[in-house]
Amino acid sequence: MTEAPADNPAPVAKSVPGEAEPLEVRGLVKRYGDLTAVAGVDLTVRAGDVYGYLGPNGAGKTTSLRMMLGLIRPTEGSVRLFGRDPQVTVRALEGVAGFVEAPTFYPYLSGRRNLELLAAFDGDGASSRIDDALETVELSHRGGDRVGGYSHGMRQRLGIAAALLRAPKLLLLDEPTTGLDPGGMRDMRVLVRRLAGQGITIVLSSHVLTEVEEVCNRVAIVRSGKIVYEGEIADLKRAAGMSYRLSTTDDDKALAVCRVQPGISDVRLKEGRILFTADESAVAELSQALIEAGALIRALAPQTASLEDLFFSFTEDGGRADVPGSSGEHAEAVEAAR
Repeated sequence: MTEAPADNPAPVAKSVPGEAEPLEVRGLVKRYGDLTAVAGVDLTVRAGDVYGYLGPNGAGKTTSLRMMLGLIRPTEGSVRLFGRDPQVTVRALEGVAGFVEAPTFYPYLSGRRNLELLAAFDGDGASSRIDDALETVELSHRGGDRVGGYSHGMRQRLGIAAALLRAPKLLLLDEPTTGLDPGGMRDMRVLVRRLAGQGITIVLSSHVLTEVEEVCNRVAIVRSGKIVYEGEIADLKRAAGMSYRLSTTDDDKALAVCRVQPGISDVRLKEGRILFTADESAVAELSQALIEAGALIRALAPQTASLEDLFFSFTEDGGRADVPGSSGEHAEAVEAAR
């Protein structure tokens, strides 16, 4: 596959007023005896979203997706797929497809034959979409080969081809790049972008932050079964503020100036450099204050926090409470990008 530019803008959601959202989850809880796997998830996926569902392993992502697809029953809460409850009617799954964990096929049959069997089960013209599905995931040339000879990445793409047989409007993918090499991860990113470009709303569960940052426009970050942030990636980065790395002719004086200068926050000394968070106007005033204090600037470099920085600030002990949409217990600064 040809890699799309990494700086392509994220898809823009296009919800239609009055229409039900592709996915709405409210108060979702799943308990197994004394273990609470999901502890009250609320999220909304809008039409056109490529929505990243982020969290460390064991955070409850897969369990949540199973409930979203109606595979297991919630202990509490509700799921609506285009306004329908998958626990009440199988019609809720119309226009919905995807896979949880790894897709599974008959290894002794060809990729095409596996799709033919699935299409026969689905009906509704699914068999007529096999060629297009194989072409979309770039497996047309291997469709006649046994799945047992496929690489892991090819089996993942065949799983997406199987989902496309249903002509989905909403596609849920659970860790689609797990176990892939860098080339396979690149191909999967390209494929997700292509599907989004075809108007499919996508929910992408992952703990691989680089892929989410490159293809998703909105995210929910889950920690210990609870959502700690939901919203636009761009809003999350803006709210986190811009970090700066500073070096001067007298860092002791500069550190003292930074700590009392209005608009300068999260000041700390790390690896021989002064790090702080501020907006552009405060930095301009800081430059003047440093000159007046006799600490001349050797280097002053802005650093935008990456999604990885923000993810760890939410999911490590403490969490954040200083970002709109977050529900962390204590405000903690995002570490400057290394």
